Formats: sequence, C-alpha cells, structure tokens
Amino acid sequence: MTGGCLCGKVRYEISAEPVTTLICHCTNCQKQSGAAFSVNIGVPAAAVSVQGELKTYLDHGDSGRSLSRRFCPECGSAVMSEIEAAPGLMLIKAGSLDDASGVKPAIEYFCDSAQPWVKIEGDWKKRARQ
Repeated sequence: MTGGCLCGKVRYEISAEPVTTLICHCTNCQKQSGAAFSVNIGVPAAAVSVQGELKTYLDHGDSGRSLSRRFCPECGSAVMSEIEAAPGLMLIKAGSLDDASGVKPAIEYFCDSAQPWVKIEGDWKKRARQ
C-alpha cells in the first residue's frame, strides 16, 4: 500500500497487511480530521517507510496516554499516528492512501462522541469509549 499528503511532499509505503482498521469518533480525531470521524488502518510500524518530513503534535487520550499525530508541515494533511497504548503499531489515516477502496473497518471507538447525524452501517464491533 502507498499513500501520502495532499501536496505530495510526504509519501509512504507499507510492506505489511493491516492488523486492524478502525473508525474513531473521539472529539480529538474530529478536530484533527475536520470531519465527523477518522478512519485508520493499523499496521506494524516497522513496515512503514516514509519519504519527506512529518511534523508531530503530541496529543493525549482520555486515559492520559500519549498519541503522536503526524502531519505534513506544508499542506497540513493528517497522515499517521502512533499511540502509547499500542507500541509497534502505526495508524495510517485511510484518507491518505492512494487507494482506500479496500478499507474494511473492524471496530468503531468512542461511539458516545459520534455526531448524532452520523449513521455508519456495518457489522463490526462498536464501543462507547476506547
């Protein structure tokens, strides 16, 4: 799988299959994405090769654990995140993939924070929080 940011200054390649795919409705993901939720594919961090510079914003989840949100410093595109709670896992923003047509969510998190006008159909797990 390959992907990158809007302006093309950041590109990445993933050499492993996704471990999970998740939808997150937390308010921080809503703010970062500028949308009602964020879709992320989880892959082994060692399988991700990045070309170009990423900036990092250190965020914290409800648990107090850190979340490193990585984005392009030129165009601001959210590209990937690493969470302290899942060492060795890289969360790739599905919208940054060159081809996201094969993305299949496995779980939804923070459904309690979902916008009331968002209804996502699917037979995957749904959790009120993380």
